[in-house]
Amino acid sequence: MLLTYIASGFAVGLLVGMTGVGGGSLMTPLLTILFGVSPSVAVGTDLAFASITKSAGTFTHRLRGTVKWDVVKLLCMGALPAAVLATLALKHFGTVNKELGQIIRYSIAGSVLLTVVALLFKARMLAWINARPERQLQGKPLAAATIISGVLLGTLVTISSIGAGAIGATILVMLYPRWSSAEVAGTDIAYAVPLTAIAAFGHWWLGSINWELLGSLLVGSLPGITIGSWFARAVPERFLRGLLAMTLTGVAAKLVF
Repeated sequence: MLLTYIASGFAVGLLVGMTGVGGGSLMTPLLTILFGVSPSVAVGTDLAFASITKSAGTFTHRLRGTVKWDVVKLLCMGALPAAVLATLALKHFGTVNKELGQIIRYSIAGSVLLTVVALLFKARMLAWINARPERQLQGKPLAAATIISGVLLGTLVTISSIGAGAIGATILVMLYPRWSSAEVAGTDIAYAVPLTAIAAFGHWWLGSINWELLGSLLVGSLPGITIGSWFARAVPERFLRGLLAMTLTGVAAKLVF
């Protein structure tokens, strides 16, 4: 089973490296469906996994100057308190409760479907916004929308471990359409580090992190991400995103039914 976890981490890392899709949308359903890990432990372990891997990504983007720290601050103002409140709610209702486990499964399924939407319609949404510059938010309304987005993402990530990747990036593209792809990626990764760290700490407090599983996943994922990044340009992005969208839709259906 240890080798299987390592291989799974490698496969997910490879896909993340090639497509840029957040590992949570792949790893959490994989642990839940394929390996029978309880939803709460799958979420907690994946959050710890994300906090470690995204820290390295933030360091790289900071060196390249592709992190918008003012927006990171706004996102964290909404996301971090939301993560704490979501953790307290999980503590109150109990992570081993069967009904809560089912709610988490549905949350994961919903988050996966949101990721599918982000994958398929990101370019169309951006084109729609750019064609209507008068509707783009500015000033205080933009700052408020960013904080509210942080609240939604903080809650979603804490409950399902999914949302900080493709969904977060899509929200940033919608709110800040003039940013470069590197700035969107860098800012998305940077705000996700404290968010996943706080959420992971909360799940550690709840006792829902499998440390042996976490180590196995990291052993496989780190070389996987590196190799996937090397081959990213060799594989058509449209093909990969379409394949991932179909796979994730099937995963969501499996989680629900």
